[in-house]
Order: sequence, then C-alpha cells, then structure tokens
Amino acid sequence: MAYLLNTLTRKLEVDSVVRDTIDKVLVLRFGRASDAVCLQLDDILAKSAREVSKFAVVALVDVDSEDVQVYVKYFDITLIPSTVFFFNAHHMKMDSGTADHTKWVGAFHRKQDFIDVVEAIYRGAMKGKLIVNCPLPPERIPRYQLLYKDI
Repeated sequence: MAYLLNTLTRKLEVDSVVRDTIDKVLVLRFGRASDAVCLQLDDILAKSAREVSKFAVVALVDVDSEDVQVYVKYFDITLIPSTVFFFNAHHMKMDSGTADHTKWVGAFHRKQDFIDVVEAIYRGAMKGKLIVNCPLPPERIPRYQLLYKDI
C-alpha cells in the first residue's frame, strides 16, 4: 500500500512538504518499504488517508535515503516505523505515557486508532497546543524498552 502514499527520499522534498502543509496535520512515517511492520502501518495509513484528508496529509520518508539522514538523526529515528507529526511547520508532540513524546514508535493496532490520534493532534493544534494527550487506551500503545549503550 506504500505506492498509494507520497514517498519522500530527499531532504528538499521533506522541507517542502513540512513548510507548505498549512492548516492540516502532516504525518511523516519514517521507515523502510521492505520492513513487515512498516508495511502493516503503511496499509493502515493508506486506508485512512482519504478519511483524514480534510485535516491531515500523510507522507512516507525512506530512512535508507542518504539525503534524509539529517532528519533521521534530528528525530532520533532508531526504531522503525516511527511517525512524526507537524502542524503549520511546528513539530507536534504527544504524551502517550512513553518516554518519548516526539514521535509514535511502531504501528497502530487498527485504522480507527490512527484516525483518533491525528484528530486529537489536529484539535490540540487548532487550540495552539504543541503537545497533546494520546486519546488511545494504554493497552493499544506500543511499548518499547529504551536501552542505553556505554553508560
């Protein structure tokens, strides 16, 4: 389903879509087209894209592309898929009870979960908030153990 969504492979393309998406939530999925979890998330994103089209734009970013490594480092994309949200070129954060509020790590369990998250971010952004609470119950939020090397 990744072929149905806009795939960005250059920094200039990512810069342009972040800058030019006005009054809509921009959903950037960082991942690989060959990864099974990314394909599951891409399927959910592609099926949801039409339903959220009035208030969101969905794009995929290929983490293997050399040109977007600046974003991979900036957002600390170590686990894929990772989904980052923007509104009017502002990075939107979400408090989902995990250690990292800057991005969503992993796939959504179902289509409605993704729609609920994007809608919550949109409503919060329209009120001027830069961080919103996650509308999903804790059992539907992916959990990852953060491991630190050489500490």
